[in-house]
Amino acid sequence: MIEVVGVPVLSDNYVWLMHEVVTGDTVVIDPAVAAPVLEAAEQRGWTISQIWNTHWHPDHVGGNAEIKAATGCRVTGPAAEAGKIDTLDVRVKGNDIATIGGLRAEVWDVPAHTAGHIAYHLPSAGIIFVGDTLFAMGCGRLFEGTAAQMYDNMLRFAALDDATKVYCAHEYTLSNAKFAAAMEPDNADIAARLAEVSAMRERGEPTVPTTIRQERATNPFMRAGTVEELARLRTAKDNF
Repeated sequence: MIEVVGVPVLSDNYVWLMHEVVTGDTVVIDPAVAAPVLEAAEQRGWTISQIWNTHWHPDHVGGNAEIKAATGCRVTGPAAEAGKIDTLDVRVKGNDIATIGGLRAEVWDVPAHTAGHIAYHLPSAGIIFVGDTLFAMGCGRLFEGTAAQMYDNMLRFAALDDATKVYCAHEYTLSNAKFAAAMEPDNADIAARLAEVSAMRERGEPTVPTTIRQERATNPFMRAGTVEELARLRTAKDNF
């Protein structure tokens, strides 16, 4: 029912194209820029009907206006950050629903990286778009929020089904894996994943999406047992 394609842009961003095959509904998640996204959709014969933003940062909304002008698509994003995203048509918050074709996406409030950051969880498809909150083996910087908020986010993500695919917005996995290995040098799962990720990057392959199962085993921030531990890890990562 759903196809998801990553479009690498800028130095390390991923823009996600999600296509519902029955209706043809196509959503762009967090377009940093427009041209490569429009080209990727055209190559597949997909017509972009929506944009979903997770937060206001320019490398997540920078392509909104041009894509909207080219396609007439509808832009959905966090109500709490509407003042910073001037292209929004639909403002959503936690417990609201966005739709693609006949599928429902639950909107989650996941503040910490930015104050109004949201995620989109499609339980029937087993996927979640997390923006800059959860990364493969890492989490977002605490620009506008607290370690307590990020800890709560990690607990919520960790409660998802093991097989849930996690679509984050940056290719940070190798640096995150090196940090994880330094924090948990005796963790065999982390050591194995560092080797795997290193080989993938040498071949120029993307390391995302990840899964909740992988993150539970190898993400130090999801494995943190307390708010204080997560805060300590975040400070250490900021200076790693």
